Amino acid sequence: MKTIREPSRDVPVMAETDVLVVGSGPGGLAAALAAAREGVDTMLVERYGCFGGNITQAQVETISWYRHEKTVEAGGIGVEFEKRAKEMGGSRKNRESDGEYLNTELFKCVADKLTEEACIVPLLHCLAVDTVMQGDTVKGLIVESKSGRQAILAKRVIDASGDADIAHHAGAPYRKASGDELMSATVSFGCGGVDVKRFLEYVELNPARLADWAGATSGQQDDLFTPYLDEPIKKAKQEGLIPQNIRVEVIWHSLTENGDATHINAVRIRGIDPTNVWDLTRGEIEGRKQAMSVLKALKKYAPGFENAVLRTFGSSLGVRASRKIIGEYNITEHDVRNQACFEDSIGIFPEFLDAYNIVIIPTSGRYFQVPYGITVPQKVENLLVSGRCVAGDRISHAATRQMMCCAVTGQGAGVAAAISVKHNVTCREVNIKAVQKALEKQGVRIA
Repeated sequence: MKTIREPSRDVPVMAETDVLVVGSGPGGLAAALAAAREGVDTMLVERYGCFGGNITQAQVETISWYRHEKTVEAGGIGVEFEKRAKEMGGSRKNRESDGEYLNTELFKCVADKLTEEACIVPLLHCLAVDTVMQGDTVKGLIVESKSGRQAILAKRVIDASGDADIAHHAGAPYRKASGDELMSATVSFGCGGVDVKRFLEYVELNPARLADWAGATSGQQDDLFTPYLDEPIKKAKQEGLIPQNIRVEVIWHSLTENGDATHINAVRIRGIDPTNVWDLTRGEIEGRKQAMSVLKALKKYAPGFENAVLRTFGSSLGVRASRKIIGEYNITEHDVRNQACFEDSIGIFPEFLDAYNIVIIPTSGRYFQVPYGITVPQKVENLLVSGRCVAGDRISHAATRQMMCCAVTGQGAGVAAAISVKHNVTCREVNIKAVQKALEKQGVRIA
């Protein structure tokens, strides 16, 4: 590869803080709130113009679509996201579960309000591009923005980038799927002009079951209702409106009285490496192209969508997986499917898996404990990871990638980082009992 040499230069320090969180999806926002509520100075850095990650960037309304009558959850900040959104008029009842659909536009304001109340220092439009290291210890980050190349120094850093970007820059070991193992990426869209009454009548006459799209389920859940549309896509492929070689799974979510279908999750783009800028570019462009084909198919074959018009695309490609750290502990498929217990539990998560052709809905009350060790990368000090890039195997990722589980790992990492600062010990050496006690005070169920 052809290279150039950049001249060395001094980088100005723009800020110093106790805990620095990079990325503001459910894992990062929960981490920042948890740390700030423990009384340490906290800064939240986000590369886009709003907080919320996949909620606000990829229009993912369904933070808790898995929730049913017997579902057991950790509580804490993840559930608070729903409650605060509902209080601010930013949610509506989920049609397939006991959860809430989030208004993903208004959630930008919910996140602003939460960070303001917690006295978090917000920094938007800022991309972390490297780490400041002292031996094997992270001492801060190099960031780039309209203000130039600058540094932020921190006693503890939490990588909630989704792609383990900071862990990568710090030299922490990780794994990353490639080729056919990469999970598909999505461009979501919303449309207006829908005759909601007519469409729901069609759905009532042609109800979809979980087994119609989910692949391997637990068996007892096959007949659960799911907002899945199959027949219009089959007809469109037969007619050539949608190419046979692309994968489309239309899942519709919130419908408004004004005729808006605010989140349609349909596009599945294979072979996108979310850490490769060329792949990201291809995914965005191809995703919009495929989404328009889906909209044409819905207009022709889905009753109620005849006059539908495009309203929105997700602001960023929806990504499901990329890098995952190698942690002090690496959670396994056996753990998440067999109610695993851990002495270093930082919360619980229901037995909910959705990936790799496996869908398990938590209708039985089963759950597993989430260990602190999956947030602690090997070989690097004073760095924690939260969100989908925590340590684990392929099938466990079907659980830990879920947004509510990201909030669990985020809240655990945030509290652990804060307590390690207050006790002047590394994140690896932090007293887990003190972390668990603080989490319980924040409303988290540990066991």
